[in-house]
Amino acid sequence: MITLPPYLKKGDTIGIVCPAGFMSREKMQSCIDTLKEWGYAVQLGSTTRSSSETYFSGTDEDRRADLQQMLDDNNIKAILCGRGGYGTGRIIDDLRFKQFVKKPKWIIGYSDITVLHAHIYSNLYISTLHSPMAAAFNDGGNMNEYVLSLKDALEGKSALYQNPVTNFCRKGDEEGELVGGNLAMLAHMVGTGSDIKTKNRILFIEDVGEYQYNIDRMMHQLKRAGKLEKLNGLIFGIFSDTKDTERPFGTSLHEMLWEIIKEYDYPVCFDFPVSHSDKNYALKTGVRHRLKVGEKKITLEELS
Repeated sequence: MITLPPYLKKGDTIGIVCPAGFMSREKMQSCIDTLKEWGYAVQLGSTTRSSSETYFSGTDEDRRADLQQMLDDNNIKAILCGRGGYGTGRIIDDLRFKQFVKKPKWIIGYSDITVLHAHIYSNLYISTLHSPMAAAFNDGGNMNEYVLSLKDALEGKSALYQNPVTNFCRKGDEEGELVGGNLAMLAHMVGTGSDIKTKNRILFIEDVGEYQYNIDRMMHQLKRAGKLEKLNGLIFGIFSDTKDTERPFGTSLHEMLWEIIKEYDYPVCFDFPVSHSDKNYALKTGVRHRLKVGEKKITLEELS
């Protein structure tokens, strides 16, 4: 059975780190203030105060050491990543999880943080939180239902999300452990020590800023690697800011995705609110969920 880190209580400490791309301290302030309003203490990692002038929030060793310190500190009950971008895959093999396994804590983020979610699930069988990060709290985002779903998850409330049915959805009602994240990261990890297990699971996928042909290529990579064949369900999130080439791909995104998975018989839905946009529900990876795709409504329910 999946190990759930302890849910948080008032006064617990949440650490904030940037294990990948650079994020300015100013863009974290709304997140810091909101976490304190929720009743938590906040501890900032060294990468949140970085003077880096490169894409990354510090050198590989800077970022590794900062995250390692948070993993090892028993006073920290959750680690919220400031942003994704790219870089977690450069340090994942040098992280040590011995203390984390003894005292699990919630790892929070999405995008490049998919590397952490997949690695921890596949190797340690501990649940993590695929959810909004620090930037989502800005511009009033701290009050939207998606950021508040993170608050609910940290407090131990079970998720129940619904969304309208769209074209190409396939009806069905199945249960399974929920796994997934960013498509580019999932494809990138195939064949590595962080490769995600998908058999008999419900897989969710999203991405941002990709050309349609590249989404097609990454989906076919997952298919050829056997990641799509024996699922219990498939959730396509929102593919934000998708681009096409000057000579068009030739089909819509949904048509393209459907062609790849139409031979299977598990329930499938599209445009579920998991994404790089503000529509990004908190999802507990590894936890058993029920996916029901009906005539008009999609329901994703966390099971106890």
